[in-house]
Amino acid sequence: MRYVSTRGGGSAGFRAVGTGGLAPDGGLWMPEAWPHFSRDELAAMAGLDYAATAARVLARFVGDDIDDSTLLRLCREAYAGFDNPAVTPLRRLDERLSLLELFHGPTLSFKDIALQLLGEMLGHFGARTTIIGATSGDTGSAAIHAVAGRAGVRIVMLYPDGRISAVQRRQMTSVAADNVSVVAIDGSFDDCQRIVKALLGDAALVAKHRLSAVNSIIWLRIAAQSVYYFHAALRLGAPDSAVGFAVPTGNLGDAFAGHAARRMGLPVARIVVATNANDIVARALAGGVYRPGAVIATDAPAMDIQVASNFERLLWDAAGGDGEAVARQMAGLAGAGEIVLTDAQRAALAHMTGVAIDAAAMEEAMRWADARGQTIDSHSAIALAAAHRVGGGDPMVVLATAHPAKFPEAVHRATGRDPTVPARLTRALAGAERVVRLPADVAAVAAYVAARG
Repeated sequence: MRYVSTRGGGSAGFRAVGTGGLAPDGGLWMPEAWPHFSRDELAAMAGLDYAATAARVLARFVGDDIDDSTLLRLCREAYAGFDNPAVTPLRRLDERLSLLELFHGPTLSFKDIALQLLGEMLGHFGARTTIIGATSGDTGSAAIHAVAGRAGVRIVMLYPDGRISAVQRRQMTSVAADNVSVVAIDGSFDDCQRIVKALLGDAALVAKHRLSAVNSIIWLRIAAQSVYYFHAALRLGAPDSAVGFAVPTGNLGDAFAGHAARRMGLPVARIVVATNANDIVARALAGGVYRPGAVIATDAPAMDIQVASNFERLLWDAAGGDGEAVARQMAGLAGAGEIVLTDAQRAALAHMTGVAIDAAAMEEAMRWADARGQTIDSHSAIALAAAHRVGGGDPMVVLATAHPAKFPEAVHRATGRDPTVPARLTRALAGAERVVRLPADVAAVAAYVAARG
């Protein structure tokens, strides 16, 4: 399997790009050609457990860089610590809707599914690296818990000061491992992401400190997250019937993983891309213009994003892999401040429906689920509200991306009750915090990374 940049430059194998950052030209890595599962191959996967499904799907992306038996072992080790043997259990909400629980990993977030595997692969490849990442909430703790104490790996995680929940913050800052550094940035998540991209784009800094990424700009995040689309759809009748998915999105990685599964042959009827008030992706899908605005703080902070990194991957795939065209569109974003999708791109994305959900609809969805015995967090509620809004007769899976205990204030406001707090979260909330505060300045963060090197 070979990978190419979304901006037309470079080619590399999985080992070079799977756990790495940006391509040399600033683009994101994508498979040169999508692997494909036939109907018979999908049917043969229907009875597999989650780790075996992951190994079967990921083998198409890994190629010869990891043999099949080793890949299966890495997948089993990655998911051994999840608190549900199904890893991603499905809960029926009504005759049409099912809830896919993605929060049974060590930090109670869907990010664990890819990042626990990242930790195992870093250990397998044995390369010394410094991970630099930005988080709007859950990525940071999931990445930290995946590599804390792991030899040869350092991690520096940036988050927007005061703009994530206290639970999310403490899950990062309470980790006492020497190879972990947590930095509060005086700015928004988009500022944090801008800094990370600038550092990863500095060839000298990358070479000197062996910088790699952890955000969904790395290809392994997308590949690993595509697995639960396969696993859920196969439990609901695929490949004989198509299944829809409603996905809460900020950086678009999760929704793009669903798009990737569809491109690989999984019968995905549609993908409902659910946003909060930060509705840049919903507006782009509906109107064909991608134009960032000001970040609005909400009760779903992981979605408080106006620059969705994985939109570039979507542009590239919808443009038929035309890297030069995407490079021009990204240059237009940097210059004019917007991207205008072509008619061909919009047609290629017709299976994706963008829906923006306000606070009232989010809380109503939380109460609706609560009345059916399911307590859900604010992000998952946005996906549920979007699924209700689009309607339709096809079975639809709502992605539940975080445990409700991570957002207790939002749950209490909507339902009047406090969510049950798992023991592993109680331990995180009791630990002493370690955090450094820096301005939203590339040079300041670069100096900090260098000093820690």
